[in-house]
Amino acid sequence: MTSTAKPRQSLAGLLNISFGFFGIQIGFALQNSNMSRIFQTFGAKIDDLAWLWVAAPLSGLIVQPIIGHMSDRTWLGRFGRRRPYFLTGAVLATLAMLLMPVAPSLGPSALLAAALLLWMLDASLNISMEPFRAFVGDMLPRDQHTPGYTVQTAFIGAGAVVGSIFPYLLDHLGVSNDAAAGSIPATVRYSFWFGGLALLASVLWTILSTREYSPEEMARFADEDGVGEAAPTMRLLAARTPLSSLPWIAAGALVAFVTREAGLQKEVYLLAGLLVAYGVASMIAISLARSGRENSLLANIVGDFSGMPAIMKKLALVQFFTWSALYIMWTYTTPVVAQYYFGSTDAESSAYQDAGNWVGVMFTVYNGVAALAALFLLPALSRRIGAVKTHIVGLLCGAAGYASFFVLHSAQSLLLAEVGVGIAWASLLAMPYAILASNLPPRKLGVYMGLFNVFVVVPQLIVATVMGSIMKALFPDQPIYTMAFAAGTLVLAALAMLRVREDSSAA
Repeated sequence: MTSTAKPRQSLAGLLNISFGFFGIQIGFALQNSNMSRIFQTFGAKIDDLAWLWVAAPLSGLIVQPIIGHMSDRTWLGRFGRRRPYFLTGAVLATLAMLLMPVAPSLGPSALLAAALLLWMLDASLNISMEPFRAFVGDMLPRDQHTPGYTVQTAFIGAGAVVGSIFPYLLDHLGVSNDAAAGSIPATVRYSFWFGGLALLASVLWTILSTREYSPEEMARFADEDGVGEAAPTMRLLAARTPLSSLPWIAAGALVAFVTREAGLQKEVYLLAGLLVAYGVASMIAISLARSGRENSLLANIVGDFSGMPAIMKKLALVQFFTWSALYIMWTYTTPVVAQYYFGSTDAESSAYQDAGNWVGVMFTVYNGVAALAALFLLPALSRRIGAVKTHIVGLLCGAAGYASFFVLHSAQSLLLAEVGVGIAWASLLAMPYAILASNLPPRKLGVYMGLFNVFVVVPQLIVATVMGSIMKALFPDQPIYTMAFAAGTLVLAALAMLRVREDSSAA
């Protein structure tokens, strides 16, 4: 079969490919900037926030590799490969966002209803989001990967600006930001309803304005990227013995034992359970591979995970540190700002609700900076010094932003911190994916992008399970020190990035 060059996309094509991410990020922004105060409004304590938030990363851990594997193997004629997943996730996420503001009416426990809806919302957003990552790689030639992912990042930033600022704008337009005990302010209710409809509309835009390449066309394009096929993962998996998975199970048992003996918070048992679960899944996958069941979903995902390319393993460590910092920020920024800049720890007070809205403004700034950085700063910097060094610069900017919480003494001055965070956010949404897409086999782009999300999710789960224990042990009732942890982990991410070597054409 003669290989042909994948057509270059015009600016309009680049915009259409990623426009759906605008709505998806509105959903994520509303979730990230409001769920902590929603949980606290429904009676959650600050030490419980990390545990309640665990639904979000856990759903991503489960959903993204499965959706990636399935979308690699899907072809529904004119409906395409990735687009059916865009639509399914968008419809479910919209439903969750419409229901979230009325959680108190959905059952005897408003807190439980909100936690379950968060799980549904995040899982649904992941169903839509994961194929969008692979979609850029599907549709663009290798030399357009960086522009493609920076345009996607710009839409992420723009969507996050809209989602983050909406409650604040409604408040200033006269919509009530106060609420009776145990109920959500009208500003947040209307924002979630608007966000759900905007999400669905933007995803429909991408679905209706793009045409995916058929499997036959993709086969002709496969060689043009110059990326070899993946290692024979199923054969390598079949060569292992099921007993090789015992260390994972033993590690989980050890974590559970230490948690019990040391009196750590019960959330750490989740980490132990995940280690055991992966060990068991690995044993089953090896047995399936050894019996010749190569079409097994579990065996393929475990095989691809254990046989991932070397550059993906190096980027995985960078992701681990980076997303630990982000999860700390999303979970603790609201209580930090409320306590230290608005003088309130009472989630039902007007001051606390004002702090929640101001955090929305802060998140708007970092997302706005990210959108601008993705369009103007990152492409120019990447052309000059390469994607790897660009990402190092971005991570260090983020570390400086978190560290500045200790020297900025007014709520307004915190906007300066968000400039550094915004540059880091733009970089981590573009550079690792551009590097990765240029070095992965096209026929497995979906599953590898999904597996790459493991290293987005696992650090969030670890933070969710241990951060509460760390806070109680080292700085009880002083959540601002979580920002020091965030700064430190971004420095570690920058150091880990020094190990990554990119192909010159990937930048």
